Amino acid sequence: MLFLVLTSLLAFYFAWNLGANDVANAMGTSVGSKAITLRQALIIAGILEFTGAVLFGRGVSETLTKNIVDPSLFASDPHRFALGMISALLACGIWLQIATLLGLPVSSSHAIVGAIAGFGWVAAGRQAVNWPSIGIISLTWIVTPLVSGAIAILFYSLIRRWILEQPNPIQQLYEWIPWLSAALVGVFGFIVLPSLFALQPFQTLPIPSHDISLILGAIAISAVTVINWRSLSSPPSPPSPTPNTQHPTPESSLSRFQVLSACFVAFAHGSNDVGNAVAPLAAIAYILSTGAVPLAGFAVPLWVLVLGGIGIVSGLAVLGKNVMKTIGEGITTLQPSSGFCAELAAATTTLLASRVGLPISTSHALVGAVVGIGLFQQFQPHLKPVIQIGILRQIALAWLVTIPFAAGLSAAIFAVSQQFWP
Repeated sequence: MLFLVLTSLLAFYFAWNLGANDVANAMGTSVGSKAITLRQALIIAGILEFTGAVLFGRGVSETLTKNIVDPSLFASDPHRFALGMISALLACGIWLQIATLLGLPVSSSHAIVGAIAGFGWVAAGRQAVNWPSIGIISLTWIVTPLVSGAIAILFYSLIRRWILEQPNPIQQLYEWIPWLSAALVGVFGFIVLPSLFALQPFQTLPIPSHDISLILGAIAISAVTVINWRSLSSPPSPPSPTPNTQHPTPESSLSRFQVLSACFVAFAHGSNDVGNAVAPLAAIAYILSTGAVPLAGFAVPLWVLVLGGIGIVSGLAVLGKNVMKTIGEGITTLQPSSGFCAELAAATTTLLASRVGLPISTSHALVGAVVGIGLFQQFQPHLKPVIQIGILRQIALAWLVTIPFAAGLSAAIFAVSQQFWP
């Protein structure tokens, strides 16, 4: 029992640092563009990350537990596998804490994969590691920022061309409200609904889950269009020059969409990345209860997901400010329009990667989107953005060393711990 409690504290420590680093990515652009305050971001992200973690966090946990290192190699000594998972937890927690204190957004997915591979190599040899998976994950360092940046440029150029640079941008924005709403609902629906209908209670329904997702998505988009029809048919009249009266601007109106897009990214992130923190704990709990390594029939307990969700929210609240500032303000200056496009691009990139089964990092997607918008603004003389090359260089270096650092630290902790393991 004491061993499980200590392991749970380690998992909480990892989740804490994951919340302070990875979760801050989701809300950083909204805070940087002043769409919401830091306090509001903490509350919104806390609720949505916890909800996504508890409802949809099982799949990633089970994949990490069984697909990076072959657990069957430890069938004769399951407690050695548990020791390796403890080493991975501690290594990832330390690395994420270092990156967070430096304000650098890194990938917890890459960290936990590297840490599990590190102890697996030391414990069972090179053949124990699924090297093709490691290679694919490494490839995402290049692919994810490029794709997300290209999508962000596309979205931002459309908004500037058809809304912000029109003679009456407020009028144009009201005409575009249904289309922007449809984009948000579509991206969120195709990320979350398939995961929801993959749960056991929905498996007995006579309609395939993807058909239900399409139907509900169409209903949601139709509802949003009807709600905004009044705005379409009766757009606001031009404001009268009354002194001391604040009138809506395109950027202030787009800030509402940016808050929604940030919520979607936070929910999707919680449903995916909580598995990084609790997968080792779930494996250890399974070993302690059954005396065997997790193979077929392994499932993550609910209390493990709840613990991970609480740890993520706590870390975000206490230490999330540093990474939020880097994403939202450190790379380039963001407005609600550009922040909205960055978040929507990151969510879209995540969706596309999920469809082809490619594991990617939310950090890489958001940074790539922000950089893409900054590069687009470089060619717009009236925008005059400033991209902080020094900050980008530090972020890129942190990305490159995440897997080898986590793998090496985990391997070292495992090797030392074995000397004291009974």
